[in-house]
Amino acid sequence: MTPDPDTAWTAFSARDRAQDGRFVVAVRTTQIYCKPSCPARHPHRRNVSFYADAAQAREAGYRACLRCKPDEVGRDRIAVAAALAILDAAEDRIDLDTLAAQVGYAPHHFHRLFKRATGVTPAAYARALRSTRAADALTEETTVTKAIYDAGYTAPSRFYANAAKRLGMAPSAWVRGGEGVTIRWTVADTSLGPMLVAATDKGLCRVSFDEDAAALRARFPNATIAEADEALATLAAQVVAEVETPGLDCDLPLDVRGTAFQEAVWQALRTIPLGETRTYSELAAIAGNPAAVRAAGSACGKNPVSIIVPCHRAQRIGGALGGYAYGLDRKRALLATEAQRAELQE
Repeated sequence: MTPDPDTAWTAFSARDRAQDGRFVVAVRTTQIYCKPSCPARHPHRRNVSFYADAAQAREAGYRACLRCKPDEVGRDRIAVAAALAILDAAEDRIDLDTLAAQVGYAPHHFHRLFKRATGVTPAAYARALRSTRAADALTEETTVTKAIYDAGYTAPSRFYANAAKRLGMAPSAWVRGGEGVTIRWTVADTSLGPMLVAATDKGLCRVSFDEDAAALRARFPNATIAEADEALATLAAQVVAEVETPGLDCDLPLDVRGTAFQEAVWQALRTIPLGETRTYSELAAIAGNPAAVRAAGSACGKNPVSIIVPCHRAQRIGGALGGYAYGLDRKRALLATEAQRAELQE
């Protein structure tokens, strides 16, 4: 499908890496075609045409740019998709050298390529996958040890070193639905209305608008729900600051869990620069599965920590806002504030 010229020009002007592979830019004065993120100096708008892919550009008489190498983008995406399939199907751990060799790349180059496309390294993706399997198994199995081995860990020590930290609670507590875990909460005032901020001793587990302790108990029925202490008050103040003065780059601790794909989408959301947005299609591509557009939208909807994971920066193709769990008026306000802050920082 031929890309919308105005949308494509905007992406090309911004050198948007997320658009690489979605279309190519053909320059009539040089007779070459480039990927949207090409670092070369931009031509005049009147000298540019857009094609859905490299094949169409070649048919029109253009040749590939030697600087940005647009023909490699499709090959790269195929390699990442193949690697994801290999990791998803693997029962044992696969090291980087083996994974890269199976998709035809040098290890260090593929490591950079995979992280650029998914937002995480191959090792981090594999750890998240094993942790998700472990969490699912822990809800079904009566013994922690069996769940650990069913999830693909070679020894319990590997699980306790990696997955237990990610789950944010003891594995035995996870089996009992979170029993024994304390979640502290507060409701903070913001210009967008009351905001619930809740955290375990590991980090923030819920940031939402128009919710209270009752909603928190419904979400975490077996945890101990307690009022805020000094540590949570500090976290809440930082979260409020992100609403009122976005772009402070507060590195706030999180204690959240999703599927490997959901976490890749959440990571992709956190990489969107202040004042910018990404489409659900772009997020799906960055997360490593370009076809999973609806799943990317679902991952945004299931984001447990709004603002900190900025799901309000996701939108539909063409500029439509799409949905937002806390209302489109809040989404518009957040985006407007961020755009103003981005202009001030330039």
